Order: sequence, then structure tokens, then C-alpha cells
Amino acid sequence: MSEPELVFRPKPARPAPAGTLGVIGWVRHNLFSSPANVLLTVLGAYAAYVVVSAVLDWAVFNAVWEADSRRECLDMVGRSGACWPGVAAWFWNLIYGLYPKDEVWRINLGFLVLVAWVVPLWLERVRSKVAIGLSAVLVYPFLASYFFLGGEKGLIWSLLIAFSLLTFVWVLATSVVERRTGRTLAETLLARVGAADADPAHQRRVLLWSALAALVVAYAVVWLWRLPETPTNDWGGLFLTLVISGIGITFSLPAGVLLALGRRCDLPVISVFCTVFIELFRSVPLITILFMFTTMLPLFLPVGVEVDLLVRAIVAVCLFASAYMAEIVRGGLQAIPRGQYEAAAAMGLGYWRSTALIIMPQALKIMIPTIVGQFIGLFKDTTLVSIIGLFDLLNMARAVGEDTRWLGLFIEPFFFVTLLYFVFCFAMSQYSISLERKLDTGHRR
Repeated sequence: MSEPELVFRPKPARPAPAGTLGVIGWVRHNLFSSPANVLLTVLGAYAAYVVVSAVLDWAVFNAVWEADSRRECLDMVGRSGACWPGVAAWFWNLIYGLYPKDEVWRINLGFLVLVAWVVPLWLERVRSKVAIGLSAVLVYPFLASYFFLGGEKGLIWSLLIAFSLLTFVWVLATSVVERRTGRTLAETLLARVGAADADPAHQRRVLLWSALAALVVAYAVVWLWRLPETPTNDWGGLFLTLVISGIGITFSLPAGVLLALGRRCDLPVISVFCTVFIELFRSVPLITILFMFTTMLPLFLPVGVEVDLLVRAIVAVCLFASAYMAEIVRGGLQAIPRGQYEAAAAMGLGYWRSTALIIMPQALKIMIPTIVGQFIGLFKDTTLVSIIGLFDLLNMARAVGEDTRWLGLFIEPFFFVTLLYFVFCFAMSQYSISLERKLDTGHRR
């Protein structure tokens, strides 16, 4: 028997490092791999150079930065450069609308509270992220509404604001405690009062009485807290755009999930209702729905009952976005293989548990790009509320050119608004990409 031959195989070449050589290789492979690619790269670079240089010349190098009127800007550079003093003079209106300047701190504080509310969702070792996320969606609007609107408070409204304020304190305390100790706030509180080893009934009583005492303190604070009323007619600019789109985005996802599940339901009444709702709102343009809610909704209300114009616009946007989101979610549910349903049934899970724990997470993960695309579209579609008389960001930019000092100044405000929309939409797009990478499990279809 002959001895086996020794075969020496060279080691596979290591991939190029992600440094200069890697970048050069990527550029060569993607931009200069063939004569056609070289030609397209050169033409694209030249077109980009022409466009960018023209924009920079108009917006920066030939622009006017100090002037008292548009006439003065035209006397300086004519129409070859931008007139930014008009945008600077209307900057606060573009951001806050006609909101009183001495009350703008309320808007800033309201958004800072929102940021502090949702930051724990990205912190490690915070275990109560689901509860924190739900509280941001369901409870924060009560606190924000009083920040932004103000005015007199009744008993029920004061209780809701006190509850939201207490919830915010709970979110902050929970985040700090769970990051430092790894235990929940309830476990830490029970340990402090010596009830960690007590029976569950006694522990529930301790937690209940502690929550009631904290709610009483929060109610006393809210009762003494007075903010002057700022009617929604003064709301406008970027602030109004964020309010409408934020409420629409927040409402549309859970409502779309329920509508999608209802459309796939075996009960004919629920399925028909959800199907009719989805098809009705998907078959009508948003501007038509806005006109319907603005002009016809008051006709169906009792005499003397009036609904704020902003509320009508928000309701219309929420219903419209929910119908589109329902079809997106339904597409994600249909993309789940049948074996996932059978595996959930084999584990003994019922419909709701299998949907919440197995089916829906996979469907939402698949549809992340489409869902975020819908959010971006909704954020831009809020410009349609300018048709019904709300001074959102677009309408406020149009108002700059109607000012007597800056009469005819439209390009610069619209250019500034375009940059704002780009920043927000690009941020949502990049977050979508990072979320896809984070949730990627390595499975490929």
C-alpha cells in the first residue's frame, strides 16, 4: 500500500484591510471597472461639481448676510446671490410660528422632556424598556399638551397631567436604578422599606399606597402650576409640523397593526369593517380627507359643539396614515412562512401570544424599510395642512415673501425649509438602516 501523497495548499489570501487599500479597491471596482463606468463616473462628477458650485456661489459666496430689506439685497448683488437677512428676521417664526416669544421655553422644555423620556430606550441594562416606550406613547401627550396649550385645568385634566408628570419621574428613577443596581424600581423600593421578603399581597399594598401618595404630591404640584393659554391659532412653523407628524406617526403604527390583524380576522364583522376602513382611506387623497374633516365634520356635530381646526387636521392625518400602515403590516404578516404559525401552535401558544411573541416581531422587522418610508412620507405630507389655513413650516416660509420688508423673497425661505426637511428625513432614514443592522439575525431568504 503506497503512502498518501502530501499536498501543500497555499493559505487563502487575506482580505484587503479596511484602510487606504480597501478604499482604493472599492473605488476601482465600483467606479472605474470598465470604460462605461469610467465615462459615467466622470460625467456624474462633473454634473455634481456644476450643481454644487452653483449652489455654493448663490447661497454662500455671493450671498447678502446683512440688510434691512429685500430691496437693499437686490441693490447689492441683484439676483445672483441669496438674501439671508429675511430668513434670519423670520427664523423664530419659521421654527415656532406665532407662538409668543416669551413662552417659547415651554415648547423647548416639552421636547426636552420627550428626549429625556425616550433616552432610556437606548441605554443598556434598562429592563423596563417596553413599559417606558408605552408610557411615552400613551402618557407623554397629556403632559406635552399642557406645556404647549396651557390654560385652565379641570379636575380630570389635572389628574391626567399629574399622572403623566409622575410617570415621567418614574421613567427617570427606573432608568437610574436599573442601570446602577440591575433591579427594578419596585424591588428597590420594597427593599428600602423592609418588605422585600413579605408576602406578595403586602408588597402590592406597599406599592399601591406609595403610588397613591406620589400621585397626591404630583396633583398638588399641578394644581399650583399655572401656564397662560396659547391658542392653536398661534402654533406654526417647524413646531406645528413636528406636532402633527409626531402624533400621526405615533398613532398610525399601533392602529395599523390592529387594522391589519382585524382584516385577517376570521370574524366577518371585524374583517369587513377593517377592510372597508382601509380601502376607503387608501382610495382618497389626503387633501380630500383634510377638506372633509375641516368643512363637513362640524355639520355632523351637535349645535354649539366646535372642534379645533388643528384637532381635525390631526385626526384626518392619523386615520389616513393608519390605513396605509395597515397594508404595510399586512404585507409583513403574509411574508412570514406558514411554518412559524405551526411552530407557535406546536409550542401551545394561543393566537394572541403567538402573534405578539413570534409572528408580529418578525413581520415588523421585515417591514422596517417600508414602515420608515411611510413615516418619512407622512412627515412630508403634513405640508398639505397649509391648504386648510394652518401655518406649518411650508406656509410660514411662504409668509416670509409676503412681508412688506421682504416682499417677493420666496427662494431663500423655501431653500431653508428644504434643508430642514432633508435633515429630519435623512436622520429617520439612517436610524432605519442602523435598526435593520441591529435586528439582523443573519437569515437570508
